[in-house]
Amino acid sequence: MGLVGDALDDGARRSQERARIDRGRRACRRRRGGTDGRVNLAFLFPGQGAQAVGMGAALAERHPVARHVFERADRALGYRLSDLCWKGPAEELTKTVHAQPALLTHSIAAYRLLEDAGIRPRWVAGHSLGEYSACVAAGALDFEDAVRLVHRRGELMYQAGLERPGTMAAILGLDAERVAEACARAAERGIVTPANLNAPEQIVISGERAAVERACELARELGAKRAIVLTVSGAFHSPLMSPASAGLAEALAGVSVLDAKVPVIANVSAEPLRRGAEIRAALERQLLGAVRWEDSMRRLVALGAQGFVEVGTGTVLRGLLRSLDKAIASWDVGDPESFEKTVAALGDGAAAPSAGARAEGA
Repeated sequence: MGLVGDALDDGARRSQERARIDRGRRACRRRRGGTDGRVNLAFLFPGQGAQAVGMGAALAERHPVARHVFERADRALGYRLSDLCWKGPAEELTKTVHAQPALLTHSIAAYRLLEDAGIRPRWVAGHSLGEYSACVAAGALDFEDAVRLVHRRGELMYQAGLERPGTMAAILGLDAERVAEACARAAERGIVTPANLNAPEQIVISGERAAVERACELARELGAKRAIVLTVSGAFHSPLMSPASAGLAEALAGVSVLDAKVPVIANVSAEPLRRGAEIRAALERQLLGAVRWEDSMRRLVALGAQGFVEVGTGTVLRGLLRSLDKAIASWDVGDPESFEKTVAALGDGAAAPSAGARAEGA
């Protein structure tokens, strides 16, 4: 009876889900006076640090489509990642080897709901780890391959942090040129480099601890409002990740990277990529290079993006968007309530290229 009851519950939930989606679409058409006036959307996928116990639980409970994604991740990894996401403990979920597949899985669960609702992107981008989620959404990576790949990525990054210890720091209220100057002057203490160029005057640096701490001191002298050393397991996006980068290239060689259905904005170049070979090369370079997030968002606006949807855990990327331009339209989907709000706001109003079309920027 339990299996029959679950099947009936799933059927009822799907019917309710479809009814909510249809109501949102009708409301959107009434507001727009038709189905023209479509919005060119970019989907954004969060990176490590956004994880939190309970992530994806409500989505999976209410939406069978989302729950199925978590079940696929459990099978691919051979352990109950879903339990870690939904129940913790936090100290286990925060470990990079678990946090990375957890974030990717939640993002793709939310993405599949949007896809099922007919809301699709013209472009995708992901912050660091989130670039793998973006590649799954774009059809460049198979989901099971990706979840195993980022699990391996987490292992490699943790091991590199043990072999070549380092740290990271957030520099607030100082422009990129002066942050680069602080890093250059601190280089006498060791390796330190800009790692995440997130937004105007919000930059993360990475490297050996003594050099990072000295760069923080210099940044304050140059006018930074704050310079905060972060609690991380390694100096990500710096030359200290060389051992991890080599191992990741080997892991990537074992999976297929296909041509993307929509352009992926690469972290390392802020350029739209479609060819599988180019995407593979960008992913191989990513651990050693800076995440050019601000440039990526500006590139999307220049390409014609009119709205942004943060897909997965948290709303950090929406916050970074607002620091660029408070007028930029954005939504997020991480739980049932935000999903329904986004469907109600967009409905059929999301433009997507036809099967044979190439999105601008390809």
